[in-house]
Amino acid sequence: MVMFNWLIPPEQVNANWQAIRARLQRDPYYRLQSAQEIEVAAALGIKIDVNQATVDDWLRLPGISIHQARSLVELTSIGVQFCCLEDVAAALSMPVQRLKPLQPILNFCYYDTESSLTPAQINPNNASVEQFTKIPGVDLFLARAIVQNRNNLGKYRNLADFQKRLALSPQLISELMYYLRF
Repeated sequence: MVMFNWLIPPEQVNANWQAIRARLQRDPYYRLQSAQEIEVAAALGIKIDVNQATVDDWLRLPGISIHQARSLVELTSIGVQFCCLEDVAAALSMPVQRLKPLQPILNFCYYDTESSLTPAQINPNNASVEQFTKIPGVDLFLARAIVQNRNNLGKYRNLADFQKRLALSPQLISELMYYLRF
């Protein structure tokens, strides 16, 4: 594995690496295409928390299909935690060697779901009024408004869409974002 050394002056760094680095810095949602791009992303500090990753996060990685990304997100949303690359490979029914190039960018963090410090997350696209009222800062009025808006206008695309459609304050969104998983 080639390690990116930031102490080397930029003019001495491989031009291809510089181009990849520029692309990643310009577009934080750039879909990585190769193992070399993954190495550059990892050198830039880009990491994907396997147990908190969204479908979009998984799709940034080469070789991960939409179906595989959805499957991984669905598993983590029901409480499955991945401890290592072998766990992800087993969940996708594929050889671990195929996922090895992704390892530099993957971060395996452990979350204690029983801890009172770990907020329980809900999907606002299928949560009930009662589930919303269990979130600090969400009263019965807001919970009903969230469900009614969803029923009238369809599913929320993401946190920004959720905030915009409900005209919620940035402060409230800052508090709610830890409890919502789209």
